[in-house]
Amino acid sequence: MEYITAGESHGPELTAIITGVPAGLSISEDHINADLARRQGGYGRGGRQTIERDTVSVRSGLRFGRTLGSPITVVVKNKDWVNWSERMAPFGRAPEDLKREITPRPGHADLVGALKTNSDDCRNILERASARETAARVAATGIARELLAELGVEVRSYVVSVGDVCMNDSIEAVTQYSTLDIELSEMRCPDPATTEAMKEAIKAAKKEGESLGGTFRIVATGLVPGLGSYTSGSERLTSRIAAALFGIPAMKGVEFGLGFECARRPGSQVHDPIILDSCEGFMRSSNNAGGLEGGMTNGMPLVATVAMKPIPTLMKPLDTVNLDTLEVEQASKERSDVCAVPAAAVVAEGEVAFVLANAYLEAFGCTNMTDLKHAVRAYRQRLRSMSR
Repeated sequence: MEYITAGESHGPELTAIITGVPAGLSISEDHINADLARRQGGYGRGGRQTIERDTVSVRSGLRFGRTLGSPITVVVKNKDWVNWSERMAPFGRAPEDLKREITPRPGHADLVGALKTNSDDCRNILERASARETAARVAATGIARELLAELGVEVRSYVVSVGDVCMNDSIEAVTQYSTLDIELSEMRCPDPATTEAMKEAIKAAKKEGESLGGTFRIVATGLVPGLGSYTSGSERLTSRIAAALFGIPAMKGVEFGLGFECARRPGSQVHDPIILDSCEGFMRSSNNAGGLEGGMTNGMPLVATVAMKPIPTLMKPLDTVNLDTLEVEQASKERSDVCAVPAAAVVAEGEVAFVLANAYLEAFGCTNMTDLKHAVRAYRQRLRSMSR
C-alpha cells in the first residue's frame, strides 16, 4: 500500500489517496473519525482545534463499507478556509493588502524552504510544512489500522514525558496499561499523577511564552514473527518504521526496545533469552529488543519510543532575519499549540500501522482479505508445528 496527501493548512481541504488496498476490507467511518478526534485532543492544544472538528469523507474505492481493490480517496475539510479564501486563493491576483511572511521561525521549514524554492513569502512553505497535514495522514492510515484489526493486531500509544516531567515506565509494563486510562487522560498518559504534573508544566510554559516537546511510546501487539526481512537494509522493518516515524514533523529521535540503553549494558543484560511455550511456541523471556530482531518481528510486542521537539512557534519569539530588510527581527507568530505530544502519538500510531500492514501484504498476499487471512492462518499453523 502507498498513500499521498495533498492540501495546505489553510486551503479548502486535505486529501489523501491510498493505493494497493486489498479488496473486501471492511472500513468504519466512525473508527477513522474517532482517530481524527484523538489527534485533535490533548492538553496544551491551540486555537485551531476549537475551529476544526475533523471528519473524513470517502470519495472513492469503497462500496457499502468495503474496499473494492481500487484507489481510495479520503478528504478532510478545513473549516478555517472561509477565513483564508482570499489569502490562499488558487487563482486570481493577490489582495493588495496581502501580508507576506518574511520573518522565518527558527526550527521550522520557513527559511530553508524559501531558499530552496526561491520564494519571498514563507507562507508558501509553512502552509504545507504545517502539522495540519497530519490530519490527512491519520485518515489515510486508518485504512491500515482496519486491516491490522482483522488480523488480530492492535497498535496504540501513550505519552511518557513532557518537558522534564516523566512517568515511571519500563519495557515490561507497556502492555499492562489500560487503553481506557490512556484515552481518558488529557495527556494520553496512563499515570494520573504524571498527567497532572505534565499539565502544570504546560501551564507554566504557556505563561512564559514557551512550548514543550516530549516522548511517547508506540506498542503493537498480536504480530506474527518474521515480518520484514534480514536480507537488505531497505527491507528491514526497523528501518521502515523509523523512516515513517521520522517523516512526521518535529520527530527527533526513535528507539526500539531499550534503545540507547543497550549501548550502556553488557550483552547478557540486553539480549532476550529464547524459550519454548507449550501454547505460544518460540518466545522470549524478556523484550529488551522491542519485538524486533534482525530487521524482523519476533512475535513479542513491538515497542518504539519517539522523541518530539518543542513546537517552533513561540509566543515570545526568537530572533530571526527579515527577508526584505535583512535586519534582525523577531520571528513570526502563527496560532499554535503549547504542546502537541499526545496528538503526535496518534499520528505515529497510524504511520506504524501502515508499515506493519504493508509487511503483512508483502508476506501473505495483497489481492483480497479472504486470501490474506487464510495465508496468515496457514503460516501460524506451520509455526506451531515447528515448536512441537
